[in-house]
Amino acid sequence: MTHPHAPLRRSVPTQGGAVVVGFSGGMDSTVLLHLLANDTAIRREGLRALHVHHGLQAGADAWAGHCDQACMALGVPLTLVRVRVDRDSGLGPEGAARAARHRAFAQALGDGEILALAHHRDDQAETFLLRALRGSGVDGLAAMRHWRRYAGGWLWRPLLAQPRVALHAYARAHGLHWVEDPGNAGSDPDRNFLRHQVLPLLRERWPHAAHSLARSAVLCAEAADLLDAGDALALADARRDRDTLDVEVLQALPRARRARVLRHWVLALQLPPLPGNGVDRIETALLGARADAQASFDWSGARVQRWRNLLHAGRIRAPLPLRWEQDWDGQAPLALPTGDRLQLLGTDRFDESIRVHARRGGERIRLPRRSHQHSLKQVLQARGVPPWQRVRMPLLSDREGLLAAGDGILSARLQAWLQERGAGLLWRQGPGG
Repeated sequence: MTHPHAPLRRSVPTQGGAVVVGFSGGMDSTVLLHLLANDTAIRREGLRALHVHHGLQAGADAWAGHCDQACMALGVPLTLVRVRVDRDSGLGPEGAARAARHRAFAQALGDGEILALAHHRDDQAETFLLRALRGSGVDGLAAMRHWRRYAGGWLWRPLLAQPRVALHAYARAHGLHWVEDPGNAGSDPDRNFLRHQVLPLLRERWPHAAHSLARSAVLCAEAADLLDAGDALALADARRDRDTLDVEVLQALPRARRARVLRHWVLALQLPPLPGNGVDRIETALLGARADAQASFDWSGARVQRWRNLLHAGRIRAPLPLRWEQDWDGQAPLALPTGDRLQLLGTDRFDESIRVHARRGGERIRLPRRSHQHSLKQVLQARGVPPWQRVRMPLLSDREGLLAAGDGILSARLQAWLQERGAGLLWRQGPGG
């Protein structure tokens, strides 16, 4: 039987850094904590444990107490974090608890630190099967990685190549004590059904089933890494700025590559992952639309839209209310109903209060070095301001007329006033603006 300590040193990353063990008190994390606590090099870099208290089981307080005693016995500092599990998240009980747990991990992890989790080979086989049954592609079938970037540091799974029986043997040989989660004994959720019914049946026919499934996950990870490298090049070629892609460049890509580029782009913008039909909707409704159609696709509070032969992506943002207006003297930043704000920089205040309001149509403005007024609509079109920014754009007016639209379109009068004082106007758009 493979001893779980054998691969531990070989998988320690060269970057180093303090290690934070995600410690549930179960057998797997108990073995991992014991292994790391007895590793001199790990101790030298720094070692502590983190227990996430979900409050979902009647024995949760007792589990936390067990974890505290186990860490005291090993001389490892323990942090207890209580979390609220969002039962209405749509992720299911297990998924919601996992999301809450990872939020706690990410917040607790310092820059360059390493989060160590106790997933093993049987966990990997279960994950591979679950994702295959959900129709995942090569990225999903890559399942869990030994080592990857995580929050401000890294996530490390030192025991991922080890079967659960090896961890159990280690725990017995060292007289370790752990708590049992009663949720692990049932056939729900899906992972437990695979663990207790499907995989044992597979092993009867194929004794090395878990090893083979985990090996397939490794091969998928290698293939995904190769694809990712090509995706990064294609994405860089299609990008015109952070949140826009060139439609013609996208259309020149093979469809499969285009789908991957779109998904990577959305994730890079920290938007919710595209749903299963997301790429198809973008293909048909946006890439196939006329350049002037202003087509869009919405999901989970995010939006991809086409305008002027570009795809734009971001959070869905509310427009300024049509009838909203407010007086502003410039002394303090002005908070707008959209979550944006206006700020006067380099001078104390305006000579007299001005009116800040939403665009209602028909406005005209005299630009610097121009002898006559222009329609604001034409100016916005000429400047390439997207329609969704126009409806959020605050306008500044006084008794003589329009002074500014946002901070990029200034009237001749306002620009001269600002230049005399070495001042400026800033429209700071909120997240996703």
